[in-house]
Amino acid sequence: MNQRTQILLGIAWLLFWLLLTVTAIQDFQRNGNEGPLWQPVLWEGSSALASTALLFLQRHFTRRHDHLLATPWRWFTRQAIWLPVTWAVFVPLAFGMRHTVYALAERTYSHAPWGQTFLYENVKITVFFTIFVVILFGVLSFQNMLQARLRAEQSHALLREAQLQSLTQQMQPHFLFNALNTVSSLMHEDVQRADATLTQLADMLRATLDASGSAQAPLSTELRLLRGYAALMGERFADRVQIDWRLDPEAEACLVPVMSLQPLLENVFKHTVERRRGLTRISVTTRRADGMLHLTVEDDAGQLAPASSAEGAPAGGIGLRNLRARLQTLYGDAATLELRQLIPHGVRAEIRLPCAC
Repeated sequence: MNQRTQILLGIAWLLFWLLLTVTAIQDFQRNGNEGPLWQPVLWEGSSALASTALLFLQRHFTRRHDHLLATPWRWFTRQAIWLPVTWAVFVPLAFGMRHTVYALAERTYSHAPWGQTFLYENVKITVFFTIFVVILFGVLSFQNMLQARLRAEQSHALLREAQLQSLTQQMQPHFLFNALNTVSSLMHEDVQRADATLTQLADMLRATLDASGSAQAPLSTELRLLRGYAALMGERFADRVQIDWRLDPEAEACLVPVMSLQPLLENVFKHTVERRRGLTRISVTTRRADGMLHLTVEDDAGQLAPASSAEGAPAGGIGLRNLRARLQTLYGDAATLELRQLIPHGVRAEIRLPCAC
């Protein structure tokens, strides 16, 4: 039980006995008693001190059984063992305090015969004991539920982080192999261009490593990586591709999954540019509207396979599969990746995801 809950229960317990004391004073006056008011205060105060001491002892010795809360009958059985102890100790303790104070005040404390007194007081303390145990069970069960929920959320967060790290690590080698194939092709045509491309690749990999420690990065960082990739591929297909950048400056602070745009652009080069001799025009568009970020990569010549043209249908290779998995892990149903066939030719790939920045 945390400290805040203990304080709240303590305050509630004090208010409960304060109410009983006020009620006892009113009854004392209503019955025409002309004695000092400390007497009803003593009666209820001694009961409060005795019951509080007994409940503290009970809690101290039964705390180790809190793991039984999942099986209430076993937990309540452990608490009920203390009830006979309370019956045996409460009356001597509370009435001993009353007799002592009365003796110090040179008075005599009168009460019903001891048998009747034990019966009445033990019935009363049993009611208090039962109320306390039921409330304690409810508080502890509620706290256990909150702790279990917190542990589940922490476990889910750790699992999600592990999944993201795994998926991101899969993305990096996949991209690297494609980039090295580009350099390999250039080496047979133009060594200087191949050397310049290797330099660009090194710069891009350095930037990729800087961003790879996180599952997300600002869109501005992602665009820098994407421009590096576009430059690499542009070296290989210098006369066969034209890229138009339509970027919204207000969207650059939005967080996006690391290497989320590169698979979309890579798809165009792999499935369209490499298979055509003519010029392929590509547009990269970013737009922020109504709390959502829209990222679009569109070409004017691509063709989707029939199974991939439907919205939400699986499409693409490892790059797009990993991207879909990362979007689902990060945003759930709030993010989408859609591939759409354009008429007469062309493919539009669009990511929509929340932007709360």
